[in-house]
Order: sequence, then C-alpha cells, then structure tokens
Amino acid sequence: MSRQYQFPVQFSDNNRYDCLGGTPSFARSLLLAAILAGCAGLTHAAPSASAQGRGLAVVQDAGPMGKQPLVGWAKGRLLIAPRAGLTAGEFENALKPHNGKSRIHLKKLNAHIIELPEDADEVEVMRELKNDPRLKYVELDMAVTHAASVTDPSYSSSWALPKIQAPTAWDSANGSGVIIAILDSGIDATHPDLAPNIVPGWNVYDNNSNTSDVTGHGTKVAGTAAMAANNSMGSAGVAWGAKIMPVRIGSPEGTTYWSIVAQGINWAADHGAKVVNCSFDNLSGSVTVQSAAQYMRSKGGVVVVAAGNSSGLVDIAADDSMLSVAATDSNDLRASFSSYGNYVDLAAPGVSIYAPSMGGGYSSNWGTSFASPVVAATAALMISANNNISPTDIDQILKATALDLGAAGYDIYYGAGRIDAAKAVAAAQSIIKTAINLDTQAPDILITSPVGSKVSGSVPVDVKYSDNIGVTRVELYVNGQKFATDDNAPFAFAWDTSALMGGAYTLVAYAYDAAGNSGVSPTVSVTIGSDTVAPVISSFNLVDNMTVSTKQAVKVTATDSQSVAKIILSIDGKQVAVAYGNALSYSWNTRNIVKGAHSATVQVYDAANNMTSKAVTVYK
Repeated sequence: MSRQYQFPVQFSDNNRYDCLGGTPSFARSLLLAAILAGCAGLTHAAPSASAQGRGLAVVQDAGPMGKQPLVGWAKGRLLIAPRAGLTAGEFENALKPHNGKSRIHLKKLNAHIIELPEDADEVEVMRELKNDPRLKYVELDMAVTHAASVTDPSYSSSWALPKIQAPTAWDSANGSGVIIAILDSGIDATHPDLAPNIVPGWNVYDNNSNTSDVTGHGTKVAGTAAMAANNSMGSAGVAWGAKIMPVRIGSPEGTTYWSIVAQGINWAADHGAKVVNCSFDNLSGSVTVQSAAQYMRSKGGVVVVAAGNSSGLVDIAADDSMLSVAATDSNDLRASFSSYGNYVDLAAPGVSIYAPSMGGGYSSNWGTSFASPVVAATAALMISANNNISPTDIDQILKATALDLGAAGYDIYYGAGRIDAAKAVAAAQSIIKTAINLDTQAPDILITSPVGSKVSGSVPVDVKYSDNIGVTRVELYVNGQKFATDDNAPFAFAWDTSALMGGAYTLVAYAYDAAGNSGVSPTVSVTIGSDTVAPVISSFNLVDNMTVSTKQAVKVTATDSQSVAKIILSIDGKQVAVAYGNALSYSWNTRNIVKGAHSATVQVYDAANNMTSKAVTVYK
C-alpha cells in the first residue's frame, strides 16, 4: 500500500506565529520517516489542475491543523540524477525493477522527475535506489511551505533598514542594474510601491506568463527586498533601485516542491537575474535544489533561502551552494520561531518587517521569509557597487562583515552573524580584481573510487574536488580519451566496462573553474578482467520446510570476488524486493497468504551479470 507521510510545518508569512514547542523539525521528521517509514498515513487530495496538466501526482494541503498547514512530498514521485556517462538504456534498467518512468528531464541539472506506479511506496523505492551505484542521487520530491535615507512616509516603520545600516550603504549603491528574482507565490505587479521595479518573469508552477500573486506572500517578500523609494508612499526596500523578477513557483495553498524550485532557479539564471530569493522552508536539504543553485553560481549569481520557522534544530548539513538565513528581532536576538542548525549561514531582521501587501496596502510581517530577502537585497547592493564581484566574494564578505551575535564566531543560531549592509557594500567596492577573469588558481581533484583494483560491469567513479572560487565541471578520461563530462555538482560518473576488452586501463579526471583553470587528478590504474565467477550466497535465513511467522523477516547476504551488484527476492514467482549491494532485508507479511507451501527464491548478481540463486519451500 502506498503511503503519504505529512508533517506540520509553519508558514513563514504569517502576521503572527505559532511556536511548535517540542514538535520535531520538518527535516528531522522526514529523516525519521525515511529511516523507519513508521509514521501514520494520511489520505491525499486530488492533484491540482496545473499538476494534472503535467501528468504528475501531487500531494496537496490536507487542511489546517490549528494554524499549521500539513505538507509532505509528491506521491509516487522521485527526483533522480544518473551519473555522468550512464547510457539512457542503463538508466531505464535502473528504474525497471520499480516500473519507474522519467516524466520530466531537468536537462540543465541532468536530473529526472520519476513517476512510480500508483501502488508504489516511494520511500521504499528511494531506499533501494540510493544503493544503486549507477545513480548520483535519489530523493523524494518534498513539498515545502513559505518560511516576509529616503522620503517615504512610513520609513519610520522599517526598523530593519537602519539596523543593518542600509541608509549608509545607499550612499554607494541602491541595487541599480541588478535583477532580484523572487521565487514565490507570484507578485502583485500593480502595487504602486512595486510596479516601477517589476520586470517580466515566469510562472513555473503553471508553465505560463501569469505571475500574479495567489497567496500574497510573494508581494511581501518582493517589497522587503526592493519596494520603490522616494515615491511619497510606503517605505523602501533594502535594494530599492534593483529590479524585481517575479517567478511563481507556489501553489494557491502556499506550497511547492523541490523540483519546481530547481526549475525556477534555472529559469531565473537563464533570464538575467543575479540574485535569487526563495523564502520556503527546508530547501538547503535538497541535492536537486543545491545543483540548481550551483548552476546559478556558475552564471555569477547567488541564491538566498529562508532557514525556516520550526523553532528548533534542523538536521541539514552545511552547503556552499546557497545562503540560508535565520531571523533576528530589533534587539539582535534570535527570533523564537527561527530554525537553527549547521546549515545556517547568516541572520537578518525577520520580526515586524514592514512590507507592501497584495491589493495595494501594507502590513507588518514575521518569519525567516522576510529575513531572507534582506540578505538577498544586500547581495544586490554589493553587485550594484561592484559588478565584477564573484559569488564566493559575496558569501565571504557577507559573513566577514556581519555583526557577530551569540557565541563568539560561527554558531548554529546566527551563523556568521547579523548582516551589516554598509560594511558589506564598502568591502565589495574595495575589491578591484575581477574574480572570474583574474583567477589563476587551478582546482584540486582526486579520484577516490575505484583505486587500483580489478573492475567489471558498470563502475562508479567518484571524485573529490575543491577550488578557491568553485568547480564548474569535471571531465573523466579513460586511456587518454574523454569518456564523459559532468556539468552538475556533485560530480560523479558511471563507467560501463562490459563491452571493453580485458586488460589495464588508466583513469584521469580534470576539474575546471569558471575562469577556465583546470586541475588534473593523479592517474588511477585499474584492470578490467573477464569475471566468470558467480557470487556466493553467504546467508539466507529461510530454510526448507520451515514454518513462517505472521510477519516473517527475510535476510540475505552475499559475497563476490569483485562486488555484489544486486540481490533479488521472489516469493511464489513474484519479485517482492531488490537490494543493490551485498545485503537484503525484507519484511514478509504472511497474514493474508493461503495456508500451505510457498516458494522463496533469491538471485544474486555481480557486476558482470554472473548469477547465483537459491530456492526454498516454506509453510504457513
């Protein structure tokens, strides 16, 4: 039975907030669900019209729970990236045991939105495919929610502007010449405090040009970043001279999916945006979104996201592809709703933020949704002051000039500290080099797998890489000939040796940065052998004539002279489980099977497709 897991997550655009107290964070809940698959299932709603148009199943809001919406992930859907060099046929073979089909190819990321059969359990399929060495990454398509001196008459309501020293920064830059893409629910382009700064955008959610705001959240976020100044109304945005590009990614219920966020970032990067703001929770934990953010960085731009409003610790690893922003109040204290963890890079005002509202008015707003555009707009000020500044420069300057809060140095609550726009702009102006053009430092790269061993079949090739600015692509050479190029981090390859003659081969990887500098790895020598030795089944806990329990655990382990590729378990002639690697575990629910004899068959394959099988007869 396919199950949909949904968890309470706060909106970040509320004019007030509700603390979750001891409720686990969304990311931690997801981690536990993915490990244990033990959460209660909830019935999913019918797909939205726009999603139906794409032919994709969508888990929608299941209605209010107090003031907190319920979200989860897309039913029957996975995000999968094959390793560079993997053929289309081999990718299909990886999906075939699960009857998965690629419905949308995110070409710039070389990632696929995979649709599974209606009765599939996407968590179980994800677990199994994560062990397939032919795939770079596999993840659920998570639903996420919103994480919101001038002469304007309400400037005095905008306490955050003087707090971050924005008026001083305006002496040097106001954001002119920079486009900030607001990935959100759309924008009310008719609002008089936004209309002067709007440029055309796109509706990624519905795949059309209608970027009107469907919830009001995007309008507030856009205004926080760049509402117009000196126009005798409202207040001013942090980068009031910048242009605003509306990119609608949100549903009318206020949710979106990782796959849509990634497409929105790509669209903005390809249409002139230098800064992307996305005020949705839990984006830092998606490899697909990270890959899209790296694409934006390869074009000289940065992505800024909200840290989230869970009130607690979120177990997401630090990542350099985007800036995650926590919220502070007017006393430079962490806002009680603000999530924290190792992924937090910076903090910014996110309490009682004055911003325009859909329909022409104004409102005061709370949430990391509004801390994020403060940082995004500060990045726009820096680019406006020095259009040669690199994404790495922006990251480093924002952190180095931030006001250190909390424990000395970096901490999980404030990151590097609360941003200071004036110091950041001054530091940006002081950089006279063009990082992209004058960068002469080559990347470092090392092949970490395979290392001097005998190989056969489809061989995963993994690399470790680093650069002072950033690696933009990696190429793999076999015996001096280019085998494949990977343009999307994390870089990884699949080398099919099945059609090659036996013997010695050399592997070399080249890493390139945006300036064209290249680093080369030490050569790795491997031997392709004619592997004719089948794997060995080490253990199989079912034996002939045994009586199975109501919920029978089935465990299999295997060994091979090279490596075990996969283990398949079939019961009564039907495949019920597949594992990639040397161990398989399966919980066999025998409650509803007929009494009498039943067959259980194990097939073990190595990379050269040698197979060993064992069949037993058990009884209920």
